[in-house]
Amino acid sequence: MKLAYSPNSPYVRKALACAILRGIDSRIELWTVPTTDPALAAVNPLSKVPSLLTGDGMALYDSPVICEYFDSVGDAAPLIPAPGPARWTALRQEALADGILDATQPRRRELTLPQDDGRRDYIRQQQGKVARALDALEAEAGSLGALTTIGEVSIACALGYLDFRYPNEPWRPGHPALEAWYAKVAALPAMARTVPPG
Repeated sequence: MKLAYSPNSPYVRKALACAILRGIDSRIELWTVPTTDPALAAVNPLSKVPSLLTGDGMALYDSPVICEYFDSVGDAAPLIPAPGPARWTALRQEALADGILDATQPRRRELTLPQDDGRRDYIRQQQGKVARALDALEAEAGSLGALTTIGEVSIACALGYLDFRYPNEPWRPGHPALEAWYAKVAALPAMARTVPPG
């Protein structure tokens, strides 16, 4: 398997964390490729990472799809639960965590541009999405496990990305249960081995 990779991408981090948890990370070749490279566009028309070439040459892209594929490889316990309430909880948590990333990644670009009322409003809207998501996660932090589901992996990657890219907007105040949970899982190999280098 070959994974198009950027070490600072939280979506790539999620995929790699899943691979580690599934015990298949040694089977993955990391392909560091700029998103402007035509070779990446040939694999993924969106020219985004992560993108995966499977062993049989199939191209998969976007982290939820890649993580689900990884969940079908190897013998470890699945990260995506069987159909039922646990599955919907895990997938909802994944969507919420990915929503945090979707609201924060574009902001980095906006912050580098000249600020006007429109940009400031956009930034406030994205900050509001993140704040509401963090409050929702705080309410259920007591039920989170030690990276046993795709939802928990996604939440950990989203919180790590907030630390990495937005240290001036600390998320821990007002979220003590989430803070305590994150402190435990951040030390686990799947997270510790995938910390972005900066």
